[in-house]
Amino acid sequence: MEELVSRLGIALAIGLLVGLERGWRERDAPAGSRTAGIRTFGIVGLLGGVFAALSKEYEQGIIFAAGFIGFAFSFCWFKVREATHDGDYSVTGVVAGFCVFALGGLAVSGDYRAAGAGGAVLAAILSSRDVLHSLLQRLSWVELRSALLLAVMTAVILPLLPDRPIDPWGGFNPRAVWFFTVLSAVISYCGYIAIRLLGTTKGLIVSGLAGALVSSTAVTVSFGQKAASGEEPSSLAGAAMLAATVSLLRVFVLVLVLAPSLAGGLIATIAPAACVFALFGAILLARGDLRENSHVAAHNPFELMPLLVFAGMFAITMTLSAVLANRVGNAGFLIVSAVSALFDVDVSVLSSLRLLGHSVGAEIVTSGVLVALVSNAFGRLVLAAIASPVAYWGRLALATVLAVSAGAAAYALIS
Repeated sequence: MEELVSRLGIALAIGLLVGLERGWRERDAPAGSRTAGIRTFGIVGLLGGVFAALSKEYEQGIIFAAGFIGFAFSFCWFKVREATHDGDYSVTGVVAGFCVFALGGLAVSGDYRAAGAGGAVLAAILSSRDVLHSLLQRLSWVELRSALLLAVMTAVILPLLPDRPIDPWGGFNPRAVWFFTVLSAVISYCGYIAIRLLGTTKGLIVSGLAGALVSSTAVTVSFGQKAASGEEPSSLAGAAMLAATVSLLRVFVLVLVLAPSLAGGLIATIAPAACVFALFGAILLARGDLRENSHVAAHNPFELMPLLVFAGMFAITMTLSAVLANRVGNAGFLIVSAVSALFDVDVSVLSSLRLLGHSVGAEIVTSGVLVALVSNAFGRLVLAAIASPVAYWGRLALATVLAVSAGAAAYALIS
């Protein structure tokens, strides 16, 4: 009996929560002019719970079905009258009522935790109408296509891939390759969305930090090209250093999510290097001449061909790392990490993390991540030297050497 009362209380709470949102949105309407508010939705949730309890007690599922049909008919009849009076064609209130009734039944006869979570999500979605409508108005076809592609990649393709190594060395796991590909693309897409929301004309700081979520190498080269075209190199170099800081923190977040056991040792090494880049970048930006129209154009990270190239590079690097780790030893693994990071630091870091606990120990994986970061830093510097004047890449070179030295010193102290 006590459990039933508690579950009915949850059913009532679900209805009240949704009714609170519905009632607040229509709080200025005259009393009695709306079909359902906080009280009605609360009763609907409780009603669903009662019918579920009766159905469970008498072991007759038809009871709940009959209750739902009766409720749906009555609720829709009143909603039709309201819609006719107001000239309203929205069906959201009707669907919300159906959901509350069903969730009330689930709270009593099923998983009450899932029902409670469903009620909270339903209320959150209803309260986000203005935000969601605004987002739809600003959403381009390219961004919509990207979101649909992401859904297919995660909900359709990922479950179909085998979750086991299919090579003799235990390195190439198709599902792991695709999972990390999607994960990297999502992180990049966050940078794309940041630029879309904040705008790319708000100065070097915004564009540099947001662009680094997509690619710190692209930011560095882009700013170098601007310096070569005659723009003030000091501020551009400072913004590139902030992008390098974001790149380091991005890698740390990947490690924190995928291999938290390594996070403690890595942050002690990454933090000093990130602080050096951040300090030098802030100083140069403070002394330089900020250009409000400087920007970095972010690519769409869900274009299919770049994703397939990333997946292919990741698969090859992961397999090669496993082969070398098994046959050549740790030195070969570190060489692969360094070389692959010249092209894409994410490929190298994810390949290293994938081997953790399989063919490579935690200490060597940590070394592989750090080697990848150093290799990527000097790779950016080489590209900057090719694309920009000394006034730009010389400052970047000084900060890079000092940052690597600070990280190396910290690593030596904790080793």
